[in-house]
Amino acid sequence: MNEAISQKIIKICNEKIETKGINVGLSFYAFFANKNDNPKVLMEVAKWWIQTHKFDHFEKAVKIRDIVKTELQ
Repeated sequence: MNEAISQKIIKICNEKIETKGINVGLSFYAFFANKNDNPKVLMEVAKWWIQTHKFDHFEKAVKIRDIVKTELQ
């Protein structure tokens, strides 16, 4: 994934963890507005989520954040 969406995912995960607790789960749709205004990036994240990592529909925000951070290094 590109760095901009990776940073957005980390930010959203941190916000959700802060407000809802360490066990909060997210789907990849959490990183997008209800309006599909950037289908290319949506598909990029969907591919990363479903094909690359074979995640379930909902995954722990902590897990997602940590994987994205690792991939940015």
